[in-house]
Amino acid sequence: MPIETPQYKLIKKKGDFEIRSYDEMVVARTSVNSDYKESTLTGFRRIAGYIFGGNDKEMKIAMTAPVIADCPSEGLKSYNISFVMPKEHSMKDLPKANISEVSIQKESLGEVAVLSFGGWASESRSMGYQKKLSELLIKNKIETKGGFMIAQYNSPWTLPPFRKNEVMVRILNTP
Repeated sequence: MPIETPQYKLIKKKGDFEIRSYDEMVVARTSVNSDYKESTLTGFRRIAGYIFGGNDKEMKIAMTAPVIADCPSEGLKSYNISFVMPKEHSMKDLPKANISEVSIQKESLGEVAVLSFGGWASESRSMGYQKKLSELLIKNKIETKGGFMIAQYNSPWTLPPFRKNEVMVRILNTP
């Protein structure tokens, strides 16, 4: 059975990257003060605990993809990690997490530029693809707003040749 992913409208494909528009979504989010690798592991565990019943209703919530994290960048000391909640749920019916570090929020990505890549989304690879997307956006005169994000679509046991990741960033203008 396929895992649910957020719906988006493809606005434009521009060579190696895409411009997409996402509707508002509900996410479970946590922030971790550590390096990228430890933050993504800790953040994943926290939110997985929430969706596997670590909430005030002991409710199990279906896993979705991707897991979205802040993209590593020089000097970043804290990372936000988010799971998109299934569309069947709203802010009203989602339970409260048993730990204060997990919150339920609405997320509006709006228009984003996206560059896909395979393999592991390690810190160095993520930063490399962030740099590549940034250069493509500058070349195409597209302005960004906010930080870059890494979206990881696969379970940890998926082999690198079959992994799907994306680096994404909100944009101000569509060319």
